[in-house]
Amino acid sequence: MTTTCAAAVARALADCGIDHAFGLVGGGNVLATAALTRAGVHYTAARHEGGAMAMADAYFRATGRVAVCTTTHGPGLANTATALAEAAKNRSAVVLLCGDAPVAGPRAHDIDQSALAASLGVPVVRPTDPDTAVEHTVRAVRTATTGQCPVALFLPGDLTGRELSAPPVPVVPALSARPPSRARAAEADEVLALLAGARRPLVLGGLGAWRAGGAKILADLGDRLGALLATTVMANGMFAAHPGALGLCGGFASPPAAALMGEADVVLAFGTRLDDFTLHGGRILDPAARVVQITLEGARAPRADLAVRGDAAAVAAQLLDAVESLGIARSPWRERAAASGALERAGGGWAALPHPDASGGGRIDPRTLSRALAPLLPAERTVVLDGGHFIGWPAMYWPVPDPAGLVFTGAAFQSIGLGLAGAVGAAVGRPDRTTVAAVGDGGALMGLPELDTLVRSGRSALVVVYDDASYGFEEHMYVPRGADAATLRFGDTDFAGVARALGARAVTVRGTDDLRAVREWTARGAEGTLLLDCKVSRDVLAPFLSDLLGR
Repeated sequence: MTTTCAAAVARALADCGIDHAFGLVGGGNVLATAALTRAGVHYTAARHEGGAMAMADAYFRATGRVAVCTTTHGPGLANTATALAEAAKNRSAVVLLCGDAPVAGPRAHDIDQSALAASLGVPVVRPTDPDTAVEHTVRAVRTATTGQCPVALFLPGDLTGRELSAPPVPVVPALSARPPSRARAAEADEVLALLAGARRPLVLGGLGAWRAGGAKILADLGDRLGALLATTVMANGMFAAHPGALGLCGGFASPPAAALMGEADVVLAFGTRLDDFTLHGGRILDPAARVVQITLEGARAPRADLAVRGDAAAVAAQLLDAVESLGIARSPWRERAAASGALERAGGGWAALPHPDASGGGRIDPRTLSRALAPLLPAERTVVLDGGHFIGWPAMYWPVPDPAGLVFTGAAFQSIGLGLAGAVGAAVGRPDRTTVAAVGDGGALMGLPELDTLVRSGRSALVVVYDDASYGFEEHMYVPRGADAATLRFGDTDFAGVARALGARAVTVRGTDDLRAVREWTARGAEGTLLLDCKVSRDVLAPFLSDLLGR
C-alpha cells in the first residue's frame, strides 16, 4: 500500500503527539488537512488564517502542548503574519503546516515564503523529496518543542501527492530537552553574597519560570529567604493563594503591593526579560535595589545588575541548597509586612480599594463593571485578553488560577485583534475551564470572524467587550498631543446583535443590573457562548497608562 507525502507528514505529526490542528484550507493544504483528520488529529476550521494561527498559539499557552496551524500557500501564509510574529515573540511551540512553491520552481503567484518566515524569526523546515518528509516533520516538531518557538513546515506543491518509495516507519521522536542548566559557580557565589546581605528580598517569577516547572521551588526559596513573591503579568497566578504573594509586578500592581515591591533591596527575577512593562517604566523598583536576572533566553536586561544564564527551576533549587548549607539568615521582612497589615492590604488587590463611580449617560465605569463581574466568573477559568487600553481592568480585578489560566494575546507584538481567536484555542485546549475573553471594541471588530468559530466550537465561553467606541489607548495617549479624535472614534456597534445573529446569547450592559444575564447563564451550566456588549465610559483612564503619561 502506497503512502503520499501529505499522508506521511500527517501521520508523523500524530505520532509526535500532536492531537489538534487549527486552519483554513486551500489548494496548498487541503489534502494535507484531510490526511491530518484521517490520522486522528482533531481539526477546528477558522474563518481567517490569522485567526487559525492565534488559536494554535493560545492552545499552546493554555495547555503547554504543541498544536498545528495549517494554511494554504501564498496569501494563506501572508494572512498569518501578525499572529505568527506574536507567537514567535511569545516563544510558543506551534507547527505551521503550509503549502509552498513547487520544488521545480515558483509559479507566478508564489512568494518567497522562507524569507517571510525568517523576517518574523520563524525557522523553516522544507522537504524537497517525499522520502525525507517524515524526517523533516519530526525535526520541525522537535525544534518547536525544545526551542519553544513556532516552526514553519512548508510542503512544496509538487510534493504533496507524490508517493514515498517505501512505507514510512512509524516514528516516536525523542523530544525531551537538554538537562536543565544550573548557574556557574562564580555566578551562584555572587548571588549568594547578595542574599547574605539582603534585608528585603523579593522573588519575581516570569513565564519562563512557569514553563520550567519552577512555581514550587521558587516559592520554597522565597519561604526560606523570608522574601515576598510577585509575578510578571504573563506568569499571573503562579503564586496564587501563597501567604507571601503580592500579585502582579508592574503597572497592574495595586498601590499597596507596589509600595512593598518598592521596598525590596534584592530582587531575584526568574524567567523574565524585565522589560518596561514588568518594571512599569522603571517605577516599580527602588533604583538602589540589586536585581539578579535568571533566564535561559534573551539579552541581559538594562536593569539587571547581574545576569545568570540558566534554567529557572534548576537555579532556584541550586540557590536553595546553597542557602541552607551556608546557613544564610532568613529575612524578617515578610513577617514585619504581615504584622503591620501591609501584606494583607497588598493581598486585597484592587478589589479592596474604593473608586469613584463614573457610570452615567448610558455607559458604565469599567472599574465598576470589572469589579462586579469578578465574583460572577467561574473559579476555574481561562482569561483571554486582547490588546488595548481596556486590558488594565481585567488584569486588575480578575485573578486567574495559574499562568495557564491567562492567555494575553498581542502583548509580545503590540497588536490587537487576536483575542477572539485566542479564546477559541484556549477553549478547545482547556474544556475543563470556562473561557473568559476580554476584548476592546476595536480588536473585536478586527477579529470578528472568529466569534463565529467560538460559537461553533460549542465550548463554554464568556466574551466581555469593553466597548468605548474608540481606540482608547491611542485616544488617551495621542489626542492631548494633537491627534485628531475623529480618526480614533467610531459609531456605536451593536455587538450583542451581531453575536445573536451568530448563535450566541448576548446582552448589552449599561449598568450592573444587566449582569444578571451572567448569573442566569452560569445557573444553566455556562453552556455555549454568552457575549456582554459593555458600553463603558471612555473618560476613565487605566492606572498603568495614567502613570506612564504622568497624569
